[in-house]
Amino acid sequence: MAYTKLTIMLSSLILLQLASISSASAAEENAHNKTVIPRATEVVVEGMVYCQSCKYFGTWSLAEAKPIGAAKVSVVCKNYKNRVTYYKTFQTTEGGYFYAELKGFEMSHPILDHPLHACGIKLVSSPLEGCNLLSNINYGMYGAPLRYEDKRLSGKEYEAVVYAAGPLAFRPSYCPPEGTRA
Repeated sequence: MAYTKLTIMLSSLILLQLASISSASAAEENAHNKTVIPRATEVVVEGMVYCQSCKYFGTWSLAEAKPIGAAKVSVVCKNYKNRVTYYKTFQTTEGGYFYAELKGFEMSHPILDHPLHACGIKLVSSPLEGCNLLSNINYGMYGAPLRYEDKRLSGKEYEAVVYAAGPLAFRPSYCPPEGTRA
């Protein structure tokens, strides 16, 4: 009697395993037969560029700062061997906003070359003659780190992960002494 129950139990286990193997192989076969159009996942960085107010010169404050249109920033990405793998400049809109699509950016190592670790945004130039000196607000001189803010853009055959950087700022080339400021 015990032998019969053991035989039935082992047979049931074997049948369950065979059933799961055949259903897994059928699902795998269906997955291979479907034509899937891969979606390109792009990396995008956005941010703002300002002219810092003379009132807050020497600080990281952007109170009373004004956006700079046509300012240039660069995106620099380095791999885990500290070699530049991506470099491109982008220009801000009239309102000081930049939207940098990193077309062609590739990660050779999925963790070490991830944009959060590998890329930074640097100030390049300002079109304003009176506000064209680099400042290191949010590390704009050496590479502002990217922030992940759980923002994505999706289309039929397009998906972009959007990171943020900055805000960054140039500083005025001349600030009158404190007693004479308006």
